[in-house]
Amino acid sequence: MKSWFGFLRAEPAAPRARDTRSGDSTLFTTAFAGQGVEESVVVPWDTRALEIGAKRIASAPAVATLQALWARDKNMEQLDPLSIERLERFFQFVSVPAGRDVIRQHEYGNFMVVLLKGTIAVDRLQPWGEHLRLAETRPGDILGEMSLLDSGIRFSACTTLDECEIAALSAEAMDDMMNTDPRLAAALIALLARKLSLRLRAVSARFSDRPN
Repeated sequence: MKSWFGFLRAEPAAPRARDTRSGDSTLFTTAFAGQGVEESVVVPWDTRALEIGAKRIASAPAVATLQALWARDKNMEQLDPLSIERLERFFQFVSVPAGRDVIRQHEYGNFMVVLLKGTIAVDRLQPWGEHLRLAETRPGDILGEMSLLDSGIRFSACTTLDECEIAALSAEAMDDMMNTDPRLAAALIALLARKLSLRLRAVSARFSDRPN
């Protein structure tokens, strides 16, 4: 797989003005409409950032943090440092106070986040009323990527337990990446899909190992 990602070291194409008539990607920004979901019920990143009091942080040290974290991730390490530098123009880097819902259960959202510093709790309210703590994430973990990729409803809520720094990638930025740096977009999508597949296989294995 590493050899396939060798092409990522090539220089990206120069950014060009967006022209929807030229076949530019709108895959991520229009995906919910294809499922019959009203645009008004989709919660975009800009709206959520305002709701939770997110504040911009300097991008250069945030990118350096992301490089260090993903270098230790057996899947995301496939993105070399230069490729992660190219992600800087597409991500928004912010700090979020404690006790804020970055992602809410059962909503439609079209963004994902990467935790850079702090801890985020992943909780699910079960249909019978039980409040279930699924995980407490660590820096480097990715949240919300499934809804970004498949336009599905959010499975759980993600709440900051302390002040956190995160990198957010919106559907609009993902389409921009596909238009201006398609190789980088293809690599990122492939890695996110692989991480999701491995996660789902692990969950499936736990359930299959349970006694009847």
